[in-house]
Amino acid sequence: MAANPKGSNNSTYAVYSARNLWSGFLFGLGLAAFFDETVFHQLLHWHHFYDRSTTNIGLISDGFFHAFSWFATIGGLFLFADLRRRHALSLARWVGGVWLGSGLFQLYDGTIQHKLMRIHQIRYVENVIIYDVVWNFIAIVMVIAGIILTIRTRHTRKEGLSDEHS
Repeated sequence: MAANPKGSNNSTYAVYSARNLWSGFLFGLGLAAFFDETVFHQLLHWHHFYDRSTTNIGLISDGFFHAFSWFATIGGLFLFADLRRRHALSLARWVGGVWLGSGLFQLYDGTIQHKLMRIHQIRYVENVIIYDVVWNFIAIVMVIAGIILTIRTRHTRKEGLSDEHS
């Protein structure tokens, strides 16, 4: 959409630019958490969100984790819908936020939760280091992609974010 937000100026551009980034970030965070919980917790049964107690506690922690992922995803989508309604969506900046949110979630999970807090591991096998390296490498690639897109879209005013009035 190439329409412009009514009354667009530098301050509204900054607000919409930040909202695009945060909307994508929340959606990406929720998406990565949802994927992690669905694939590694439910389908593969590699771990629970909290593995330092009984299986029942692990399942309860998975439920809370799943709820968190949906709140983040839905929150990001509500912001996305508002940006579209206001004709202020910058899809490239939003996608940069998605990559950042997903990558930072995965990096936090792989370093803080897996290694520092030790609330669970990716998989309980003898040579877990291979899983850790792959997990964190993918996270770093996603973060770098998000940073590149975010930097590229920091000063652009396209897809509805221009100074012109409708």
